[in-house]
Amino acid sequence: MKQTCLGLALVFTLSGTTGCSVVMASKQPNKKNTEMIQQGLSRNLVIAEFGAPITSEYKNGKRYEIYTFTQGYSTASKVGRAFWHGAADVATVGLWELLGTPAESVFNGKKMSYELIFDENDLLERYTYLTQDETK
Repeated sequence: MKQTCLGLALVFTLSGTTGCSVVMASKQPNKKNTEMIQQGLSRNLVIAEFGAPITSEYKNGKRYEIYTFTQGYSTASKVGRAFWHGAADVATVGLWELLGTPAESVFNGKKMSYELIFDENDLLERYTYLTQDETK
């Protein structure tokens, strides 16, 4: 009787976590197009791609801004990962979640920061790559 209860508890616990890695993989952040950062780029296009800057100030007639974002994954990568997690869940009757969910927690994108300097017409004059969080 005790073994049956433990078995049922294990099945219930695993069935409650089945699919978590699939959902986590599909909800990872999208990949940002950092190759678009080139001299002459409009500030509006930068904001459309990376969101609002975390800081913005004027110095000597130029706008200095810092953009921080999480560099994510392409749609194909996210779909492939979600499919893999789903197949592994089925093949292992849910046991894959013991590895898949923590793996998706670790591989959730990299934090990146750029300082962008815009001229008086809000066109990109120059940029500096500041950081990339390697621990994430």
